[in-house]
Amino acid sequence: MRKEQIAVIALAAWLTIISIFMLLAQTFDIKIFLLLSIISFLIMLKLITPKYISPGYTRYTRYIIAAGIVLFGVIVALKVMEILDLEIGFL
Repeated sequence: MRKEQIAVIALAAWLTIISIFMLLAQTFDIKIFLLLSIISFLIMLKLITPKYISPGYTRYTRYIIAAGIVLFGVIVALKVMEILDLEIGFL
């Protein structure tokens, strides 16, 4: 098996474990799930990317990383606003 195949299997197993634990605890929160999935995806991507060459599958990862950072920022901002008891009209 290649590194990429092992990474995909490991990522799928990790996300399955996360969702099973959330469902068993009856606290499924899509924000936490997305945050953990983005973080685990970035860790897997860092582990399988070679140091000195850029394979084809890493070409568009900067867009995925940027989307993950934006998503993380939105989640953090919403949590801070929830803690400060502020409301947004459109949410």
